[in-house]
Formats: sequence, structure tokens, C-alpha cells
Amino acid sequence: MSNCDSNCDSCASKCSSEKPKNNFSVDAHELSSIKKVIGIVSGKGGVGKSLITSLMSVNMSRKGYNTAILDADITGPSIPKAFGLKDKVISNEMGIIPAKTNSGIEVISINLLLANETDPVVWRGPVIAGTVKQFWSDVIWHDVDYMFVDMPPGTGDVPLTVFQSLPVDGIIIVTSPQELVSMIVGKAVKMAQMMNIPILGLVENMSYFICPDCDKEYQIFGESHIEEIAAKHNIPLTAKLPINPKLASACDRGMIELYEGDWLDQLADRLEKLS
Repeated sequence: MSNCDSNCDSCASKCSSEKPKNNFSVDAHELSSIKKVIGIVSGKGGVGKSLITSLMSVNMSRKGYNTAILDADITGPSIPKAFGLKDKVISNEMGIIPAKTNSGIEVISINLLLANETDPVVWRGPVIAGTVKQFWSDVIWHDVDYMFVDMPPGTGDVPLTVFQSLPVDGIIIVTSPQELVSMIVGKAVKMAQMMNIPILGLVENMSYFICPDCDKEYQIFGESHIEEIAAKHNIPLTAKLPINPKLASACDRGMIELYEGDWLDQLADRLEKLS
């Protein structure tokens, strides 16, 4: 066309000079086998996203599936601590071998590569995004039924990289009871919709506290709005997790695999039904 500016993305016309759209997908390692990829996301930090990632991986492992965790929270990794992983991952001429927890869950995290787990990761966005892609392409994942990707909060570089580069089958959004969070959840929902990623469920962490002396339930952070938020965004499943000192202690001691609780059972059943 005479008035063509070579910007096919902004052009509604079809012509012979149209350029193919960019494909950002990244191939997994040739020796890897990964069946389902589930992203765990949150619109803001501090709501327990890594906790839900850990619990979901343990839950599916208890159902007899091979599970794995790709810790994409490069600047704030906490997965190794929850599972008590301290040894560094190893590599050979073929690729990187992920760490394994006591129950056999495969894990890759930047903290398993750093010389000291307290060393800060002071990297710019493109380098962080590139590292996440390498966790997918350079690590040899062995016969994984369900991989859970623990993403950093928000809708920035890393979530975008994961959605564009990995074959994500669905996401679970983690939130907390505060009023502000309903707006934050909306941002996460809209990003998933923009990227055409199914939303499998909504988890409200720190939803309530049960007094150990009288068994009375207290909503410390305010009344729950999870059902109305889920209805507003057509999210099929919800789950509520209590404030549980024993659960927090299990994470701190690296013993998350020993937790007891049925809060996420329905979500685990939903994952089993993914086609």
C-alpha cells in the first residue's frame, strides 16, 4: 500500500507484506517432560502466594502425582526455605538438575544457585525475565505431572514473561480480606484475560483465626469478600485459609510437607480435571 508505514501491528488491512506476529514461547529442555503448568499469582505482595504454591504442590504430590515448583520470584525467593532446601543445584553438560524435597517435589529457585541465600539479587527486569526462561529451558524436569510457577506480585515483567513464554494451563489468584485487595485482584484477572489464561480459582489467605481456647472464629483483617469478588469475575472456585501459627512454623522450619489441612482440596480436585 502507498501509505504503508511498515507497522503491521497497528494496521487493520490485510496485504502481502504483512509480517508474522512475534512468538515469545520458549521450548522446554529436550529431556524434560511437563504435562500441566499452573501459575500462582497475586496483585500485591505479602498475601501468601509462595505458601499456596507450596501447599498446592504438596497436595498434588499426596494424590500421587509428580509435582514441581519453578520459583519465578527471583528477587524474593522463599520456596527453598519452606521445604528446608539448602544444598545448591548441580549441572552437567546436558543441563541443570533441579533440587528434590523430602517427598520428591522438584524445585528450582535462584536461592539454590546463589553462593549465599541472603545475597540480594540486584538485577534489571530483562535479566530477571531471562533467568525465568532459563529455569524453563535449561533445567531438566523429570516426568512432571503438575508444575507450579510461583510468580512475583503484580503484573510486570516476570508474569508477562511467564504468560508469553510458558504453556500455562491456568492460574490461581491469591488474595487477602482487605477491601483494597478487590481492586488489586481485578488487575490480576484482567491481565489473565488479556493473555487468554484460564483462572482456576481464588484463594483468600489469612481469612480468619480460630481461637485455640474457645474455638471461636475471628476475622482479624475484616470481613471476607471472596465470594462476591469471585462472582464478579466469574471465578469458578474459592478457598479460605486461616491464620495458622502451626502452618507458619512449618514454613519457617522447612517442614511444609508435613502440614495438615483440607483448605485446598477442592482446587486440587479441579486440577485433576484439567483436559
